[in-house]
Amino acid sequence: MLYISIAGLKIRIENKYQYVERLCSSYVCEPTENVDIEVSVSEELIDAEISIAEIQVSRGYAEAICIYRDICRRLPLEYNAYLFHSAVIEYGGEAFAFAAKSGTGKSTHISLWKKHFGDGVHVVNGDKPILRFEEDGRLYAYGTPWCGKEGWHTNTKAPLKAICFVERAEQNQIRRIGADEAVMRIFHQILTPSDMETVDALFPLLDRTLREVPCYVLGCNISEEAAEVAYNGMK
Repeated sequence: MLYISIAGLKIRIENKYQYVERLCSSYVCEPTENVDIEVSVSEELIDAEISIAEIQVSRGYAEAICIYRDICRRLPLEYNAYLFHSAVIEYGGEAFAFAAKSGTGKSTHISLWKKHFGDGVHVVNGDKPILRFEEDGRLYAYGTPWCGKEGWHTNTKAPLKAICFVERAEQNQIRRIGADEAVMRIFHQILTPSDMETVDALFPLLDRTLREVPCYVLGCNISEEAAEVAYNGMK
């Protein structure tokens, strides 16, 4: 059994394999009876996850994927939160989320920020952060241990300043986009609910996100200038 704290939530995990314990080591909290979410994954679900994996994975790895999916499916309905497939950095006390199609180079772009701005840049999560509206009305990005192949994550949170959709381009340029364009892009970066009740809870959160957080499209190359153009366009 494992107790972790993610996105301000206490979670009890009835794990079968030790992989998830190693994965979540930076998020472990004291055991408590008052948890927000309880998760247990059956061997049948683990089998199903392995069967659809594009590469060979261990049972522990598959269990960890199922656990996070189960956690994230509960977030919209109960906790004003959702998974947003992106890389999130914190700079100057604010979070910037970078989303892109697989292979576009969002991790490369994050590396450019770290190179250009130095130690002031902190990676909140490299691939699968949680976004959550809190009691102060602001949307925060939270680090989680599910973070992509680079393993970039920090057990922290930061208020979300902007969402940036990254595309490859020869010249670095950034433009702000309206909700109509942003909504089509954001749908590709969320975990689609399997039931209408959760859909009905998620859509107002996305609508609120688009109303309160500015969205941009960044066309960029792999020069350091790309980080400066992105920041100057969003600050």
